[in-house]
Order: sequence, then structure tokens, then C-alpha cells
Amino acid sequence: MLPTRAAVVVAGGGAAGFMAAIAAAEAGARDVHLLEATPEPLAKVRISGGGRCNVTHACWDPRVLVGHYPRGSQALRGPFSRFATGDAVAWFDDHGLELVEEGDGRMFPRSNRSESVIKTLRRAAQLAGVELHLGTALQTAVPIGAPGEGFELKLRCPGPDGSRSAAMQAGQLVLATGSHPSGRQLAAGLGHTLVAPVPSLFTLALAADPLRQLAGVAMDPVAMELELSADLATGDRAVGTKRFCQQGPVLITHWGLSGPATLRLTAFAARALKQVGYRAVLKLDWSGGRSQAQLEGWFAEARSHQAKRQLTNWRPWPELSRRLWGHLLVQVGADPERRWADLSKVHQIGLIQALRASRYEVTGRGPFGEEFVTAGGVPLAELSLATMESRISSGLYLAGELLDVDGITGGFNFQHCWSSGWLVGQAIAARQGYLI
Repeated sequence: MLPTRAAVVVAGGGAAGFMAAIAAAEAGARDVHLLEATPEPLAKVRISGGGRCNVTHACWDPRVLVGHYPRGSQALRGPFSRFATGDAVAWFDDHGLELVEEGDGRMFPRSNRSESVIKTLRRAAQLAGVELHLGTALQTAVPIGAPGEGFELKLRCPGPDGSRSAAMQAGQLVLATGSHPSGRQLAAGLGHTLVAPVPSLFTLALAADPLRQLAGVAMDPVAMELELSADLATGDRAVGTKRFCQQGPVLITHWGLSGPATLRLTAFAARALKQVGYRAVLKLDWSGGRSQAQLEGWFAEARSHQAKRQLTNWRPWPELSRRLWGHLLVQVGADPERRWADLSKVHQIGLIQALRASRYEVTGRGPFGEEFVTAGGVPLAELSLATMESRISSGLYLAGELLDVDGITGGFNFQHCWSSGWLVGQAIAARQGYLI
């Protein structure tokens, strides 16, 4: 049952909300209530990492960690200096969940099941005395009296015949509502400004699907350079060109490109891509950064030592996808059945150019709904980053994806949720007099 007044109300039963509620209660705060609008909390935790939950990333130095956040960046150095990757790993270990590092730095529960993370968080909340209210949504919040005296809340909660309205007061209020529009409306209603949300971490669609027949091919590493010009979308050549670069694994899909490098690229270019209507030129170095001289040397060696073999049967290096190599041969007009000894100079120049600098026209994002993260939300400048308390409304705290913070793929977005939630919990307990 909902009380008429609570010392602490946390709105949002996701990663940040659970961490804020647990951290507050474990640090001594009393009467902590956690509201989740849906029947099942921690929905993103459940589906993340293909159901495995990429809890965090093995990036231990806060000075390096901040470089993985296109929005947030250096402003997060202070919060991460208090609770970063090592702290998150230790926190979960203390609560009975061992995290295991994979070769690329991503960290998963040893069970490889997101359900283990959910059980750990729910058990920790229960043991700490957090009251969890499912199917209960915060609809409005209005400050009471003088700053810091609390908030009058209106809620939608389960009733005998569906849902019903309810009212309660909260001494301290935490908004951890993720990217849901309702959370942004609540923050705006309490005086905060909002950075308009745009998709981040998405795949790229290419004009005319030039690589469609290669769907399923993965290459690593691939160097990517995205060139964005306003004239591509508006015809206005007065606006300068922006470039974004990444390198790493790329996956060719039925509509264009995906994979970790593509997602990182679109994360850093998210706002610029939005401004130009998701139209750009993409240059791909399939060679992984090999120099012109290196490729010329390999081609000369193949012409000498593989002279009688067909072009299609011998690639410049073994890691080059056979299907991609065949595609490039056709693209430059070279006969795949021709012998290496008969490869013309013109075709060699064309192949080296295609390997080092293939160019494709980007026409938009991948399929609707594939965006993994939203860029935008409450600006960090409107918070005290030592406590995540609002500078505008005393006693109000914000955490997680509601803020204008987003990281690249690999566990970084969850790490921000753990860090911001933990800081909120400490600040709430300190405000109640349990921490110094």
C-alpha cells in the first residue's frame, strides 16, 4: 500500500532507480519507496546484451572512461572519480554477483544471464528495506512550501477495477525515468530545461543497398570516416563540413552497416547527423589501416608467387572476407577468373583504392526501432554533480538516461546509471543525517 507521505520517493524502476534506492537505504536512509510504472521492473537490464546484460566495461581509469561518452564527457570525471567501473564491479561482487571480463572489455555476469543481475538488484532492494511499488507511475510533482520542504505527488497506481489515482508527499524525490517522455515532462515541470532528444547508437542505411549481397559479412578492423555537409540535405554550401572517425568491427546488413564501430560512429555523430537529415558520405578502409605501400607490396608478391591462381581464389591477406574481395573485384571491373599474373595495372590501382577508401552514400538510419540509446535530456549544468541534486529544485535528484548523457556501446550506459544512482543514494542518506 502507498503511504500518504514518504521520506524518499524514487520514480523509475530501471538500473539508475534501483541503484539510487538501494544505495540510499544501505547508507541509512529510511522510508525509501521505489515506483515502477510497468508490472516488471528493470526491462532494459533484461534485454540488454542479447539477454546477457553488459553490466559495465573494464575501463578502470575515470580519465579514460569519460572519453566513451559523446554527451557528458569531461563533466563526468568528478562523478566517476567517486564511483566508476571498479566500484561497480566491487558493489555487485559484495551483493553476490560476479562479473567476468570478455576479450573486448565488456563485463557480464558469470551466468551470462541478465536474470542474475535483476535478481541481485531486487534482492538487494528487499534486504535494504526499499518498498517497491509496481504498476505505479508518477504523473505530477509540485514543490511544497519553501525550497527543500518536499513535493506533492500525483500517482497512477493499481486499483480493484484497473488503475486509480492517488496522492502522496515526498520529502526527497528522485527522477530516474530513463528516456521516457513522461520523465522529461516531470523535470520540465519542476523548472529544468531539456536538450531535445535524438537517437544515438544506430545502424546506417546506404543508398541503393550497394552491399546487400554481402549481408552477414563481418570485418575487423575497418576504419570509418563519416563526412557530413549541410548541402547534402539543404543545398546550403555556406555551412562547413564535419567529419567523424571510428575504427573497429563492422557488420554488413541487408540495409547497410551495423556492428560496434558503426554504433560508436553514430553515437558521436548523432546530433550532427540529425541536423543534416541523416544524409552523409561514408568512407570505409576495409584494409584496417594498411598503407598504400603495404598493399602495393602484397599485390606484387601475389602476382609473382600466385601467378597461376585466379584472382577470386587468392586474397591479399587471409582475414579479408572472400565475399567482400569478390565484390570489390566486380566493382572495379576485374574478371574474378583472371589469373594474378594477368591483373592489369588499372585494376590493381582500382582494387587498392577500393580496399583503402570505398565511398558510400548514407541515406538514413537503419530500421525504425533499432536505436539503442537516446541523446538528450536534462543538462548536467543544472545539477550539482557531486550529489546529482537539482540546482533548481532543492530535494530533487536526477539520475540515469533522463540526463543529457549517453555512452557508446559496451556497457558504458549502464555504468553511468550505476554511478549517478549511487551518488544520489549517498546524497539522500547524507541529507537525512546518516552520512558525513
